[in-house]
Amino acid sequence: MPPITHAKLGASSAARWLACPPSADLCERFPDKGSSFAAEGTLAHELAELKVRKHFTPMFKTAYTRAYNKIKKDELYTPEMDHVTDDYLEYIKDCAMQYDAAPSVICEVQVDFSAYVPGGYGTADCIMLGGGTMRVIDFKYGKGVPVSTEENPQMMLYAIGALAQYSLLYSIDKVILTIAQLRLGAPEEWETTPDELYKWAGGYVQPRAKLAWEGKGDFAPGSHCRFCKARAQCKALAESNMTIERYQPTSEPNLLSDTEIGDVLICAEPFIKWLEAVKEYALGAVLEGKTIPGWKAVEGRSVRQFDDVDQAFSDLKAAGIDEALLYERKPLTLTAVEKLLGKAQFAELCGAHIIKPHGKPALAPESDKRPAYSRAAADFEAIEINK
Repeated sequence: MPPITHAKLGASSAARWLACPPSADLCERFPDKGSSFAAEGTLAHELAELKVRKHFTPMFKTAYTRAYNKIKKDELYTPEMDHVTDDYLEYIKDCAMQYDAAPSVICEVQVDFSAYVPGGYGTADCIMLGGGTMRVIDFKYGKGVPVSTEENPQMMLYAIGALAQYSLLYSIDKVILTIAQLRLGAPEEWETTPDELYKWAGGYVQPRAKLAWEGKGDFAPGSHCRFCKARAQCKALAESNMTIERYQPTSEPNLLSDTEIGDVLICAEPFIKWLEAVKEYALGAVLEGKTIPGWKAVEGRSVRQFDDVDQAFSDLKAAGIDEALLYERKPLTLTAVEKLLGKAQFAELCGAHIIKPHGKPALAPESDKRPAYSRAAADFEAIEINK
């Protein structure tokens, strides 16, 4: 992977600074804070890149094995990571098969879109070129927030940078953008043209990028605030969230109607997310020795544990406790069995026993792309499974 660097107006944060230009300057005042999820995503990207490179470019088996084993030794590695990156490679291979001739496949390439965005660059996970078609594919390992490909600013900026880099070498009439968020479902594709991308970049991106670069423009709170480093202290977001929504009485003056319940949920969801960010900031500030009037840090709930489980069990066995009573026998998970056997043998031996029951119902906004939950369908499926 190329070295991780920082761009004030990077592609990954484009949805935010395009919607709220002055947030770019505000975020520069906050340090980048890593997380276990980000580190896990980085490791998954390394594994995905390794597999794609091995398939499409010459690589000594020993070099691949050494790099693969190094990733497997990382404490964040899981069998699921292997499974997901295998699926990602299969998708890349399927895309390549759709070309009349073998396409050029470039992994983890830095693209420059500074013709429209001051200092603008980013790293595309995979670019595929040939036969008049350019594919730009982004691998996302996270499963917390579904990301849509259609008119996605990050992907469109990657495409602009890729066009600048490869349009002199390849004839490009069609651009297909893909976000492969495979832990949430199948890859999502969106098709556009170079002309449409240039029109968007020149008419919309360029003027807003200029405002963002100069620290100008108006603050505009919205869903893009979710990943803003300044969200906990941003006054514009605070003012937006502290606005009190009032409702007119219905036929039942003391109870909210179902319509009003829907309105409350819509208003409260961004408020709750913002409040969690504020609480996280306040706890961090208190732990650093700062004073948040009216608040303090306390010790949370603690669970008892052995200081040395091996020694504790040795003492128990020495006291006459049967060792069989101290251990549980648990079956491997489905993913672990598939990893143990390999996909082909797993499908052959276990395929007839695989089911995917409905998940537990969860409340989601109407804009969510998942189909509405059907209690009747879930009940019927439960009956079929238990036959």
